[in-house]
Amino acid sequence: MITKDNYQQSIKPYQPKPNLIQNCIKAFVVGGLICVVGQGLTVLYMEMFGFTAKEAGNPTITTLILIAAILTGFGVYDKLGQFAGAGSAVPVTGFANSIASAALEHKSEGLVLGVATNMFKLAGSVIVFGTVAAYVVGLIRFTAQTILGS
Repeated sequence: MITKDNYQQSIKPYQPKPNLIQNCIKAFVVGGLICVVGQGLTVLYMEMFGFTAKEAGNPTITTLILIAAILTGFGVYDKLGQFAGAGSAVPVTGFANSIASAALEHKSEGLVLGVATNMFKLAGSVIVFGTVAAYVVGLIRFTAQTILGS
């Protein structure tokens, strides 16, 4: 009789062994290139529009999200993700890819019930977590300033 443990042991020799060093290098290079593009956009916004480094942050992130969503629509970002793994998933572009992918996957169900509903299933949890985390950090900071008096 084949059990789950027996099955796992019997297929182990046939499973591909991941090349961890190569995967880490790919993730590092691709993630680094995404960051270089982001830094280039920041400099571009600072030079062309006279933004400060802090002011250039929001349009830079918005542009990276737009680029990732467009590349997802054309199927390019998915190929990049297959190649780079976490290197393309960790930056903000990875979140944009996951939202756009969810929207594209359910577009046949309609604009509201398909695209919007499934897109915000993923985004909703991230937005809630971000809001709660910001509240907790703000509460800690406010408490610390009140106690320390600074």
